[in-house]
Amino acid sequence: MIPATPDILARLVAEPTVSRTSNLALLDYVEGLLRPAGARIERFSHPDGSRANLWATIGSEGPGGVVLSGHTDVVPAEGQDWSTDPFRLAERDGRLYGRGTADMKGFVAAALHAALFAATRPLKAPLHLALSYDEEIGCLGVRGMIEALAKRPAGPALCIVGEPTGLRIASGHKGKLALKACCRGEAGHSALAPKALNALHLGAAFITTLQARQDMLAARGARDPDYDIPYSTIHAGLMHGGTALNVVPSLCEIDFEIRNIAGDDPGRILADIRGDAEAIVAPHRGRFPMACIEIEPVSGYPGLDTPSDAPAIRLLRRILATDEPIIKVAFGTEGGLFHQDLGLSTAVCGPGFMEQGHKADEFVSIEQLDRCDAMLARLVAELERGPA
Repeated sequence: MIPATPDILARLVAEPTVSRTSNLALLDYVEGLLRPAGARIERFSHPDGSRANLWATIGSEGPGGVVLSGHTDVVPAEGQDWSTDPFRLAERDGRLYGRGTADMKGFVAAALHAALFAATRPLKAPLHLALSYDEEIGCLGVRGMIEALAKRPAGPALCIVGEPTGLRIASGHKGKLALKACCRGEAGHSALAPKALNALHLGAAFITTLQARQDMLAARGARDPDYDIPYSTIHAGLMHGGTALNVVPSLCEIDFEIRNIAGDDPGRILADIRGDAEAIVAPHRGRFPMACIEIEPVSGYPGLDTPSDAPAIRLLRRILATDEPIIKVAFGTEGGLFHQDLGLSTAVCGPGFMEQGHKADEFVSIEQLDRCDAMLARLVAELERGPA
């Protein structure tokens, strides 16, 4: 008897797989489901062994087939006003509440249910599951698995990333580059402030240039009308500096990001920002040779921009039986990495809505899970007929 998707989801939610913490107990549960069904399973571990990616294959060992991609990590629940235990699935009014139900353990549960069903069918093309860790902190964990798969002579053909889209087909999302700017001045007593170089002032000037670059992108940058914000964006999220009011600070750190549409090169945007930073500190170098604004990448992932007639889009249209317009999503996914590094035709489509994610009383509706089960059952039927 194949367990129902909500029952699988209950077990997944019960594992508090917050990013940077272990997901091994969850993977043990997944393996306990899939190995007896004949799945071939590999793990790709974090260097410290505390968490891992899981790759599972149902069906033939040849090339082709479809990857169902999902991440196992979730954002923290601390500090949020939940009406139920976030790590215990609760059903109310046709909704299933719990951390990760929407983002994105609901899809993972449906993918596991589909894999167990696929194991009972005579597939002519394989079904693959790719379950990752540390997606929520910059799509970090999946890279080790993708690097290993890229070295193999033959691989899958298509990838469906099951992030919550309300089961609409999403062909793209923006790329992201997270960065840290370290602004270095010279400390001094605040009573003699003009004799020192205030790093917070350098930081404030730097944020002003970020705002100016953002205005320039909004006014004259590339456009993609499929996005709610149809241009690339620059955002400063954190600023730290100073030790006491009567001390001129020598260090200011700013965390900022670039989210780019396909028509913009994030490297070029960053090069312009580096030029702005140099222009800020150059006038101070005569008196303060140490003055600088150093910019270092922290994390990032590529965007996704799949053509509307690509194989992954055509497949999703068939198994959803829909001719609804294709959308693009504001949030990032691992889809860009599957496309860029493995060459897979990739699209994003999953149950639930991101509006319910990352906050108290996160939920996915039973209706959305039922629709996802039906979609994946039709995918299995496609794999019975032949290569994807």
